[in-house]
Amino acid sequence: MTERSAIPATFTIKRHYPAKPARVFAAWASVEAKARWAYCDEAWKPQLHELDFRVGGRERAITGPAGGTRHIFEAVYWDIVPDERIIFSYDMHLDARRISVSLSTIEFFAEAGGTRMRFTEQGVFLDGYDDIAGREEGTRIGLDNLERALRHAEAA
Repeated sequence: MTERSAIPATFTIKRHYPAKPARVFAAWASVEAKARWAYCDEAWKPQLHELDFRVGGRERAITGPAGGTRHIFEAVYWDIVPDERIIFSYDMHLDARRISVSLSTIEFFAEAGGTRMRFTEQGVFLDGYDDIAGREEGTRIGLDNLERALRHAEAA
């Protein structure tokens, strides 16, 4: 029998982006925008990505290595204040196995030269299949990709 566990943990990442809050916020608001930055492993092509970006709307993404385990992200948006805040909850699955449930809060603050963004995730990691360190690392990779996408769009 598999040993069960539920490990709660929280992390916060703060970033400065050289773009106005409206542009940084917009990067979260559509499948097309998120496709430029949201995947933390370039070798994994999205098999599905759907996004209904509104309060009560849902997001679903399926990625993973070709022929390998599917990584499934399913979210519900609870609060959206344009250019200021996004709050969503989500669960992650490896194929049919739920590995975590999280609440994420993203805040955008105008400051000199761009936007300060604060990303906070409060998660519960289930049965030893994931942990806070791995989730934070993946999130940091995604936020690095976001910075590159914003700089690339600015240069274009």
